[in-house]
Amino acid sequence: MTQELWIDTGALTDGERDEMTRLGILAECGRVRECSKPSGSSRPPLIQKKAMHAPGVLKEAFEYAMPSSFSRGLRLDIGGVTALLISGTASVDENGDTVHAGDFGAQCWRTYRNISALLESEGATWHEVVRTTCYLQDIGRNYDAFNRIRTSFFNWLGLDPLPASVGVQARLCRDDLLVEIEAVALFRSRESAIKDHG
Repeated sequence: MTQELWIDTGALTDGERDEMTRLGILAECGRVRECSKPSGSSRPPLIQKKAMHAPGVLKEAFEYAMPSSFSRGLRLDIGGVTALLISGTASVDENGDTVHAGDFGAQCWRTYRNISALLESEGATWHEVVRTTCYLQDIGRNYDAFNRIRTSFFNWLGLDPLPASVGVQARLCRDDLLVEIEAVALFRSRESAIKDHG
């Protein structure tokens, strides 16, 4: 079965056609080739991967009218340690709609609520977050408000130490989104903790 491509292969530039052929996506005749799946190994993978979901607050990115190819977050179990890699998350609701357009503060709080739900879906909290990357549409105008909200939220949670973080001005995927945050959480896997204390 040939996988569906979300691009018009008839409108490719020569450079795109060349690179897609070298990747093995296109045959020399220009037709899309079937992707051969890697053969299975008898040993279990070193890293177990699982997509994260929080359907009560966030629609899956691939369910949009024009699908976006990323998971809301990815859980990695690596030798007794769990890592949660949370994708850039913004003020989007369970229908995929922007919430609080034009209200920077409300967008920040909704973003924190969405990330909190993703963490909770895997049994984690903000206390396991070790790093955030914060994207602001207009860092000059909104950083002070962002920092006040972040500091208030983290103080309320009693986070100590605070996560490592960076703030970046960036064009976000929608013009009405003003803030987007990525997060990384690390914690000992429940199975590992039980084995060590059992």
